[in-house]
Amino acid sequence: MKKLLILIPLIALSCNKKESVTETSVNSDSVNAADQISVEGSIDSSAIKDSMINNAPVTQEVLREGVMREVIGNEIIRIADAEQLPFTIGEEFTTDQQKFILKIKDHKNPKISVKIVNAAPGLNVRINQIRFPDATFDGPFGKEVTLDTPKKGEYWIVVGHNLMADGKMTGKFSLEID
Repeated sequence: MKKLLILIPLIALSCNKKESVTETSVNSDSVNAADQISVEGSIDSSAIKDSMINNAPVTQEVLREGVMREVIGNEIIRIADAEQLPFTIGEEFTTDQQKFILKIKDHKNPKISVKIVNAAPGLNVRINQIRFPDATFDGPFGKEVTLDTPKKGEYWIVVGHNLMADGKMTGKFSLEID
């Protein structure tokens, strides 16, 4: 009797899952049939695992390398449109001679604010220079800077190592640009 009392709730719970499978064929020449499975009821989003697409090696490479990213020698170059501001962009130095150049296209705002955040502990990194649309540079700066940007155009933010300080030369960091 006790076994029956335990089995009844289990059977009731297993019967609550409703699956409907439909198979359709386009025409007699069609080789493939479409299988469509739908599960009714609410799905807990924390119980959903990453999809096969997110775990695919190509997707992981894009997530690691980023979009609009180019590596030339020891320079990591990324391009962003100013219309996307504000944003945070992550990067990683893998060698001790690297520098990161973020090119912000078509910047029209009167100010630009850049801040290094989420840097790995002990990482030796700073904002080395900012290039203005007229090809002049300003810098070096520390871990954050706010500048007037009177000219419209492309601004470059150059991040690199502080040669006057100690610390790790490799690691991950993020830039907040506003």
